[in-house]
Amino acid sequence: MSGLMALLDDVAALAKLAAASVDDVTAQAVKAGSKAAGAVIDDAAVTPKYMQGFSPARELPMVAKIARASLINKLVFLLPAGLALSAFAPWLIPPLLMLGGGYLCFEGAEKIAHFLGFGKGHGGPDGSHTEGDAAHLEKEKVAGAIKTDFILSAEIMTIALAAIPESALWMEAATLAMVAIGITVLVYGAVALIVKADDVGLYLAEKGRLSATRALGRGIVYGMPKFMTLLMVVGTAAMLWVGGSIILHALDQMGFSAPYDWIHHIAVNAANAIGTWQGAIEWTVTAGLDGIFGLALGIILIPIGVKIIKPLWTRFAPKPVAAPE
Repeated sequence: MSGLMALLDDVAALAKLAAASVDDVTAQAVKAGSKAAGAVIDDAAVTPKYMQGFSPARELPMVAKIARASLINKLVFLLPAGLALSAFAPWLIPPLLMLGGGYLCFEGAEKIAHFLGFGKGHGGPDGSHTEGDAAHLEKEKVAGAIKTDFILSAEIMTIALAAIPESALWMEAATLAMVAIGITVLVYGAVALIVKADDVGLYLAEKGRLSATRALGRGIVYGMPKFMTLLMVVGTAAMLWVGGSIILHALDQMGFSAPYDWIHHIAVNAANAIGTWQGAIEWTVTAGLDGIFGLALGIILIPIGVKIIKPLWTRFAPKPVAAPE
């Protein structure tokens, strides 16, 4: 009996240890995933545009194909690559973060430039011009969405990896896997809701039994274009803020701390001058200055990205996994 009780005590201790490990992984995954807010919001904002022009019956199957490919790319390709970097070449993470931050700054600045009327005429969301039968067009659009998602997923996983404190390899792997699964479910669950919101609103407006239900349906139909515009604005601002912040932090880690220290000094002084809500004021000023820095850098990167990097990427980049049929 004493031996049995000792065994049960050991099992209980292991269960507590496992539960604590799960809690640690979950907490680290939430923290790491939150660092990639800009790329996550942009992914959710950009993807619905690939469904425009298709019948409502094809929207959810297209979202499902992109989501499956995104999850495979994250877990099969990007997660092992991230772990290899962390184990054998951690010094490469800050430069790679700077590349990813530069990409976010470029994308954010390019969106603003297009809104202001500069650089228009590049085709669809992926820069392509497609034509032909519906099945072929759907295949091309899904492939374009997967390519865009692959770039954003690489940035998300790199940011998440940099945010994970140094720990055992299995802990890092479990955290990155949780980030990959959680963000994919969050992004494409939101995309599915967004692309079907018009249909739900139209159904309620036409079939609702109560006047309040029909009014809600009409409100959804009329409000979705404004919501999409708001989502694009928030996504663009988040890209510039997160991209600028990533580059400034990476520069600080590499010994070039002057820009980071200057922004921090301004934010602290502003918070002290106002005297109330100091934490919120300091964060807001820091995020605003990070975004301004990201916009300025993105404007500089636009000609480089459009004329050099995009053509090279299109020609030589490895193909991400195709959408499952």
